[in-house]
Amino acid sequence: MSPAQRQRLKEALESLARELATRSPLQIEPNRTDEARAGGDEDSQPLNEMQQAIASSRNRVAAATLLRVEKALRKLREAPEDFGLCEDCEEDLPPKRLEAMPYAELCVPCQGKRDALRSGHTRKSLTDFS
Repeated sequence: MSPAQRQRLKEALESLARELATRSPLQIEPNRTDEARAGGDEDSQPLNEMQQAIASSRNRVAAATLLRVEKALRKLREAPEDFGLCEDCEEDLPPKRLEAMPYAELCVPCQGKRDALRSGHTRKSLTDFS
């Protein structure tokens, strides 16, 4: 990877870090204020709970992404020659993968293997999502 490519990725990571760090967490206020009263239309309670769950999930994903971005920036500072290498197989990450996700740690095959271990599901090919 050339120094110019590293610089472009560093700028993308820094921009993403600023965006994630300054973004306010999503908050959905519960419409149920006590056990006796649902507050408004009681049919809206399941929708409100679903919106809360989605907001919570998005907040967790944003926080995890910020940690990955900070890790990638640290790697760029401390070991720039290792940036852009898969952490499992040590092959170069494809430039398009780094453009899309500059904080990527694994190549697609290694990420697929790790995901399969975590979920217990396997794919026959990279395009098999069932």
